[in-house]
Amino acid sequence: MRKVISVVGARPNFMKVAPLHRAFQKYSSIRHMIVHTGQHYDANMSKIFFEDLQLPQPDVYLGVGSGSHAAQTAKVMTEFEQVVLREKPDLVMVVGDVNSTLACSLVCSKLGTRVAHVEAGLRSFDRRMPEEINRLVTDAIADLLFVSEPSGITNLKKEGVADERVFFVGNVMIDSLIQFLEKARRSSILESIGISKKSYVLVTLHRPSNVDVKENLEQIFSMFEKMSEHGSIIFPIHPRTRKMIDQFGLSERVQHNKKLILTDPIGYVDFLCLLDSSSLVVTDSGGIQEETTYLGVPCLTMRENTERPVTVSEGTNQLMGFDYNAVLKESEKIFRSECKKGQIPKLWDGHAAERITKIVAEQILN
Repeated sequence: MRKVISVVGARPNFMKVAPLHRAFQKYSSIRHMIVHTGQHYDANMSKIFFEDLQLPQPDVYLGVGSGSHAAQTAKVMTEFEQVVLREKPDLVMVVGDVNSTLACSLVCSKLGTRVAHVEAGLRSFDRRMPEEINRLVTDAIADLLFVSEPSGITNLKKEGVADERVFFVGNVMIDSLIQFLEKARRSSILESIGISKKSYVLVTLHRPSNVDVKENLEQIFSMFEKMSEHGSIIFPIHPRTRKMIDQFGLSERVQHNKKLILTDPIGYVDFLCLLDSSSLVVTDSGGIQEETTYLGVPCLTMRENTERPVTVSEGTNQLMGFDYNAVLKESEKIFRSECKKGQIPKLWDGHAAERITKIVAEQILN
């Protein structure tokens, strides 16, 4: 029997590996294992997502926890090397662009184990982002590169990656969204928070450029105060952002805005419900740009660039940089229903995992 190991480390990885795990069950000659590095170690950021996505408990849990980029990457490499030496997989699959993605790819490259990168070829062209370095290095050493949008093919070709290593398969995260959307629409999260559909803005902000600079975080809360004139603002808050609110002495100001509702991190199904039912999403996340594009929800991304340009060229996403006045101006248009209309990109159809596992089976069984 052939053996494939998929690596998960952070929440976005779980949404991508879940459909792959289900698709691999069709192949009796392939054993699919899940290794959780423990890069996200908080129960709300890990355990709930496994349960929501109906993933089995990981076969191996490395428990690396937090640390600097170097320390975390090194620890994942040290621990994962032992897994590869013990299990001798025919292929290791890494997804996305987190430190675990890079670390496990490097281990496999050194040991001569084949690597497949799911969500390959995405580029922000901003090397100040740790994720961009992770993407570049992973794609340089991966044997199979599975691409979610046309820009990935163009980028990999420019970087000299051989065509036979590149496969345009669609977006596995959309596979999860499609599978769980009806369940999400039955969620009681809106009632528990006390809000109604399309009456609120959903916010996710955690990147250092937005939350680690006091002046920027102050401007963000000023922006929320003006936005809240139109309804509630739901902000499932990342531990990093909560820490910075306290550190900068902004807690009282946040509490003063009664329309601003801060929550702990939310499980996948409930969060999908919030996304689907929101009137507007303000984010600096990557995957949320894709999810809002599929759902047709307006999305304002507070970043200067995106590694997912199809969400802008075809979808509902708009890049706003760090211009808070521009975000407010655009949000006013959206509240008046003057929304940018988008369309669902090619192959975002719920079958990306099937295409990927078919190619993997052809590669390792023949």
